[in-house]
Amino acid sequence: MVKLDSKCKKCRRAGEKLFLKGERCYGIKCALLRKPYAPGMHKKRKTKNTSEYGRQLEEVRKVKVTYGVNEAQMKKYFNESAKSKASTSDEFFKKLELRLDNIIFRLGFASSRREARQMVSHGHILVNGKKIDVPAYKLKKGDIITIRSQSLEKPAFKDLSKKLKKVQLPDYLTLNPEKLEAKVIGEPSLAKELPPFDFRQIVEFYSR
Repeated sequence: MVKLDSKCKKCRRAGEKLFLKGERCYGIKCALLRKPYAPGMHKKRKTKNTSEYGRQLEEVRKVKVTYGVNEAQMKKYFNESAKSKASTSDEFFKKLELRLDNIIFRLGFASSRREARQMVSHGHILVNGKKIDVPAYKLKKGDIITIRSQSLEKPAFKDLSKKLKKVQLPDYLTLNPEKLEAKVIGEPSLAKELPPFDFRQIVEFYSR
């Protein structure tokens, strides 16, 4: 019997894939496909009527788990987004998506956001030729992302160019797999990306 780790349980508890384990999440070994119910439940139960607050809290929890952010960061992103003239939901989403660790994951340099955070923290990533070791670093349009030349011999980057040719990029990123060079050419769009979160609920939660 395969023992599931905490990441798989988080997806089962959320009732949807949060893509926390990289390639495993896309294959038939995904725990959610084999056990599409919450941990501790041996069969489906009738769904309880959840309060509005409960639904909001669940959406916040899913975002925290998926992007690897804490409550202080969530509040900071909300407060900054609420000051914008644009939609608060859109701005909130942009701040999460433009984190350096998330971009590294989106580019396919890492198989999960957790691995991406480690790559950034260990100093393997350059932004505009400068080493950045802060996972929460916010990228902007025009930024160029590369891998430090000294890091290319590491096992994590072996045969990376071949793997990157299969990656489906969001519209706001471009990538040269041969040069291992990427560029931010736009901004994430909530309407285009269609993330598995209800940002309206999240905004309402932090607006209380």
